[in-house]
Amino acid sequence: MSTGAGPGVSELSPEDSWNVLAENDDAVLVDVRTRPEWAFVGLPNLESVGRRLVLAEWRHFPDMAVNTSFAEAVQEECGGRLPATMLFICRSGARSLEAARHVAAWARARGQEVQCINVAEGFEGDLNDDRHRGEGNGWKARGLPWRQT
Repeated sequence: MSTGAGPGVSELSPEDSWNVLAENDDAVLVDVRTRPEWAFVGLPNLESVGRRLVLAEWRHFPDMAVNTSFAEAVQEECGGRLPATMLFICRSGARSLEAARHVAAWARARGQEVQCINVAEGFEGDLNDDRHRGEGNGWKARGLPWRQT
């Protein structure tokens, strides 16, 4: 686990993130990508571990403006309360880190203790030499369950 992700946020590899989801009954995965990414790239599939995938855009497509009601939307999708352990994923790990920091600060300001974890490498991973994703690292490249919508 990395401690360099910022206050209230840690970072785990995709495999370690999967293990947290598999072992923690209260953990949720929040996919912060855009609707087009969910539709055309695919989604993590958590069925085999019985966990919930929360879909909430951190930045709205197409202008990529920050969703100012993101934390509230996530809380609503989680049944009105934030779970104790929340993992955040995006394409490469950058937007999800921003979103995790935002939720950690938002929860802390309300006196809530929430463990926010960024999924390093994201869903598609880093660009390769040909400027393509999904081959070297990331959720999909590491062979974790996913599905096309």
